[in-house]
Amino acid sequence: MSHLSSSQTLAKLSLVILVLLGLGACEPLSYYQQAVRGQMSILWNRQQIEDLLQRDDIPELLKEKLNTVVTIREFAEEQLLLPSGGSYHSYVDLGREHVVWNVFAAPEFSVEPVAWCYPVAGCVSYRGYFAQDKAVNFAHALEQDGYDVYTGGVDAYSTLGWFNDPLLSSVINRADYQLAALVFHELAHRRVYLPGDTTFNESFATMVEREGLRRWLNTRGDSQSIALAGQQAGRQQQFIDLVISFRDQFEQLYESELSEQNKRSRKSALQQEMRLAYEEMKKDWGGVSSYDRWFSASLNNAQLSTVSSYNERVPEFEKMLVRLGGDLGAFYQEVAALAEKSETH
Repeated sequence: MSHLSSSQTLAKLSLVILVLLGLGACEPLSYYQQAVRGQMSILWNRQQIEDLLQRDDIPELLKEKLNTVVTIREFAEEQLLLPSGGSYHSYVDLGREHVVWNVFAAPEFSVEPVAWCYPVAGCVSYRGYFAQDKAVNFAHALEQDGYDVYTGGVDAYSTLGWFNDPLLSSVINRADYQLAALVFHELAHRRVYLPGDTTFNESFATMVEREGLRRWLNTRGDSQSIALAGQQAGRQQQFIDLVISFRDQFEQLYESELSEQNKRSRKSALQQEMRLAYEEMKKDWGGVSSYDRWFSASLNNAQLSTVSSYNERVPEFEKMLVRLGGDLGAFYQEVAALAEKSETH
């Protein structure tokens, strides 16, 4: 188990279950039951990293990664002012590729995603399932109702301080700098979180992730990883810019006076234009296929929303940190005040 005792964990789980049971008609009870079971499974299967590092039967590669995560976590606490609590002190072997599968939905002629509301997290633009088949079934039901739907696997998430989040096997094989980015991103959610505002939360965490990674790599003097991370960030930004530019075109199309039939035809044409634009972008990357899987999907409104909602306010937060002279403590205070102000309006 993690730093939370078994009794503390049970108490928190009991509280969550009582809250969920009181929601009544907000969501089907079966949805919350699978969420509680999935979270409980993760909590019960945690193994302390410090204990695993003392064992002789643990593969050396896994030990190396666990030691790296300890270093990353300590850097996050000491240099980035991101208290971990008990998070990333433990490890869970999931035995599957992803920890959850998120389902996104949007109307046929709108780029605005459907939102679902939950206790603690507030309203978000996705619905998560710990079993892929349940996510697929829910996605199919939404499609039957005429929605654009996109389902994607998620390798990690934050419980926002409710529980001590473990390191998961779904991310353990990532490069060290990618593990660092993940830990910084998820711990940022523990520092500031605005219920119901996915754009705010993910943009803030993405900005902290990027700044934290820059500082961590500079401290290590890892020139190769600095180059790789910079190259990856550049390509990611190009990808984001491409998606947002087409999202704007889709939005203009849906607001036009064209008939629904003509809108569908133009929508399909825009999706093909988007794929071709990506292929041209790949040529500049020397054929790197980082986003092939993403572009092989439908490119519908729900899928487009997964990119725009996560990154739109990153430049705003970056400018804020620059204005504060790189002082992370002052930055967090200002972001927290901004979140509190938004929550009260």
